[in-house]
Amino acid sequence: MAKSYYLPSDDAGRLAWLNNFAATLPSYAAALGLTPADVAAVANDDAFFAYCLNAQQQVAAYSQQWTTYKNSARDGGSASLGVAPVAPNLGAVPAAVAPGIFSRVKVLVARIKVAPGYTDAIGQALQIIGTDNPVDPSTLKPVLDVSLDAGQVVVGWTKQGMDGIELQVDRGDGKGFIFLAIDTIVPYTDTQALPATAAVWKYKAIYIQADQRVGSWSDVVSLPVAA
Repeated sequence: MAKSYYLPSDDAGRLAWLNNFAATLPSYAAALGLTPADVAAVANDDAFFAYCLNAQQQVAAYSQQWTTYKNSARDGGSASLGVAPVAPNLGAVPAAVAPGIFSRVKVLVARIKVAPGYTDAIGQALQIIGTDNPVDPSTLKPVLDVSLDAGQVVVGWTKQGMDGIELQVDRGDGKGFIFLAIDTIVPYTDTQALPATAAVWKYKAIYIQADQRVGSWSDVVSLPVAA
């Protein structure tokens, strides 16, 4: 049976997921062959994303308060403006992390799932196994996520019960989309060297089951690249 994607799509859901992942990971690090640096990096990413999301929400609320206050000053409608909105206290900023928190997390999850000590029980505890999601194969359509990691393009996708994907790429060289790979392990790393001049690489994929294409081609995703 196909499974839904383990990672929530909204910021609040992703933060709740990352909170659990960071808190639970130390208990299984030894069994999964992870280093203290691996665990610390996840904890740092969790703390920084939590701060960013909280700060963004507080600033958004502050902005709305000022909009209301400004409108009252402009249009009237009350006897007194009252006290002006007070800027939020965002607290100390945690140690900054590199961009791409969830791109790193997805790469780490892929490592975890092929570790010799990995079990479904560990996967459930870390919340990296999606829930059962019955799907009609004819309606399946991959959702791709592309990012740069260490000078290479990483293509994320979910299996949804399929064997793998056929991946095609358009490197902006006039050749259009060409075959890139049959991938069965998430994520896929494109080992092609980045171009010397800026370009836009595009990717699309279709599911493969029993060596046959299944469902529809994904939407095309693009990524600016340069060496």
